[in-house]
Amino acid sequence: MPDSFTRLCILMSDTAANVTTTLPALMRLRSQARGFSFLPRQPIRSLLSGKHASRIRGRGLDFEELRHYRIGDDVRTIDWKVTNRTGKPHVRVYTEERDRPCFVVVDQRSSMFFGSRLKMKSVAAAEVAALASWRVLGVADRIGGLVFNETTTASTRPERSERCVMQWLGQIQRFNAALVEPPAERKTADLSLANVLQQTEQLCPHDYLIVLVSDFAGWSADAAKRLRRLTRHNDLIAVHISDPLERELPTGRSFVVSDGESQLEVDANQLGDKFATSFDESVATIETELQHLGVPVIPIHTAAEVGPQIRSAIGKLEGTR
Repeated sequence: MPDSFTRLCILMSDTAANVTTTLPALMRLRSQARGFSFLPRQPIRSLLSGKHASRIRGRGLDFEELRHYRIGDDVRTIDWKVTNRTGKPHVRVYTEERDRPCFVVVDQRSSMFFGSRLKMKSVAAAEVAALASWRVLGVADRIGGLVFNETTTASTRPERSERCVMQWLGQIQRFNAALVEPPAERKTADLSLANVLQQTEQLCPHDYLIVLVSDFAGWSADAAKRLRRLTRHNDLIAVHISDPLERELPTGRSFVVSDGESQLEVDANQLGDKFATSFDESVATIETELQHLGVPVIPIHTAAEVGPQIRSAIGKLEGTR
């Protein structure tokens, strides 16, 4: 059994890992990338296969079943050997085998550097990206992405290789580590969420599966417009990262909040209900617009491990189809 000093070191190490992530930590998530799928290789009616199946160019067809002919079936799919043998018309049904890259867009802005429970939102977002990347690579599909903060972006072109995933996760880790820098040392913010979505559109012209991981701070009409353009030729999944304290302030006391430069004392009793209502309305607005576009929303919070949340959320969404 470890002594007190060893236990303290382990605790400090775990705490630090939940404030910022590391490349080894993102690599270790490879073993947890199972039991869910962001992939287009699910059955054609699956939630995550996309809402516009016909726009995805296939690389081939997989035989699915042999069944009786139905009015409206393409006569070219009739299996004449079986039809002659049984005396009844039968058709061969195929499922499209799709080949499209997965592109993960990860938010690492200052608004993501917040967490009141298990980990920071920025760390949770990095873990979602890592799990999605390892899962896609695990079935030999192409994976790449774009990570952004208020001032810059970095992108990795989708490839079907471990080297590409390592490069991509390394970029995420560097952006994540930069969040601990004092605000005074950061560049002036000039990138909006709409700007990032516009850049994503240039990188993903068509036939992509895009996974957008963000807290959606700075949502605007322009961002909604850019997202709408993205969904015209691509399938998109939104992963909404949040922290419990963003909705529910602790009651019965006042506390001090800071942005790293200034501080403000807040009375939770006075702001509690208004705070919750404001958060709920903001989230509802964003989710309503996303749902109007047919974009599935996967909620992830910072109070629990990310992997089980993804598996549970995707299971529930698929169950509604």
